[in-house]
Amino acid sequence: MEVLDEGTGEFKPPDPDGVREWVRTHKERKPIVKLMTEQEAVSRFVEDGDYMAYDQNVACRGPSSLFREIIRQRKKDLWIAAKFSWSDTSLLVAGGCVSKVDVGWMETGAIVNKALHEGRVKFIEWSNGTLTYRLLAGSLGVPYLPMRWLGGTDTFKKSGAKLVKDPFTNKPIVVVPALNPDVAIIHAHQCDIHGNARIFGAGVAPKEIAMASRKLIISTEELISNEEIRREPQRTTIPYYLVDAVVYAPFGTYPGSTPGRYAADFEAVFEFAMAQMQGTVDQYLDKYVYSVASHEEMLDKRVGAAKLLRLRSEELIREGYL
Repeated sequence: MEVLDEGTGEFKPPDPDGVREWVRTHKERKPIVKLMTEQEAVSRFVEDGDYMAYDQNVACRGPSSLFREIIRQRKKDLWIAAKFSWSDTSLLVAGGCVSKVDVGWMETGAIVNKALHEGRVKFIEWSNGTLTYRLLAGSLGVPYLPMRWLGGTDTFKKSGAKLVKDPFTNKPIVVVPALNPDVAIIHAHQCDIHGNARIFGAGVAPKEIAMASRKLIISTEELISNEEIRREPQRTTIPYYLVDAVVYAPFGTYPGSTPGRYAADFEAVFEFAMAQMQGTVDQYLDKYVYSVASHEEMLDKRVGAAKLLRLRSEELIREGYL
C-alpha cells in the first residue's frame, strides 16, 4: 500500500495477533467469581506503564472511584485515551499517574499546562471520533481501519494517522492504527459477580473498549444475580468473559452523575476546578484521595448520607434506566 502522507504523532503499535494470543492464554472462559475490592482490582490489573482507556468522564458515568484508587496507589507512567473527556486527565496528571495522552477532547488548565511545559506529559493529537475508531479496529482484531475524515487537518499532521492510496479505488484515504489498551475501566449500572454488565442510556464506546482491551475492570452501581442476567440476556452490554474484575461501587461516579440513579454534585465538581485555579490541588487530593482508605470511606467522611440521598432525589430521568 502506497503511503502518500503521514502524521508525526507517536502511537502504540498495533499487534492484533499478540492480543489474540494474550486473550487466549489469560482470559478465563468459565463464569468464575470476579468480585473484589477496588484496592485489589487496581493493584492486580493496572500496572505502571500501561495504556489505559475508559468510558465517559468525571461529569457523567466516568469510573471516578477507580480513578481515585489509581491515584491512591500512585500508579505512574500511564498512557491514556482522553476522548470525550473533561478534567479526568488533569486529575490523573495531578496525581502523577500519566506521562502520555492521546487527545480527542479534554479540559486543560494549570495542572496540564505546567506538566506539558516541564516535559512531564506528552500529548498526541487525534480526535474524539478517531480514537473511538481506533478502539473499534482493536475490537475487530484488525491492524487498522480506513476513514473519511482527519485528512487535510492540522490534527492529522500531529497524529499517527497515514494518508494512503486505496488499493481498490486508487484514491487517497486516511487509515488509523488499531488501539488495544492494556487495561480499561468502565462503570456500569448493573453487573453480576461474573462480570456480565449492563449499561443503560447514552455511552461513548463501552463495547469497543471492552472488546479491544487486554484487561478490564468493571465498577458497578448495583450487583444483581446471574439468574436476573439470564432472564433478560439481551440487556447485557458487556459479557463476563471480557471482564477481569468486578468492583461493587455505589455512587462510583461521584462527583459526576450516573444517569437514572443520581445527579452530579456540581459543587464538588467545581471544587477541583477551583483547586486548579488557586493552586491547592495537593490539598484537594489529600481531602478526597490520600486521607481516606477507600471510596466507601470517602463517601462517608467527605460527602455524607444526606447529600447522597439528595443527589438521588435530584435525578429526574428514570425511564429506560432500570
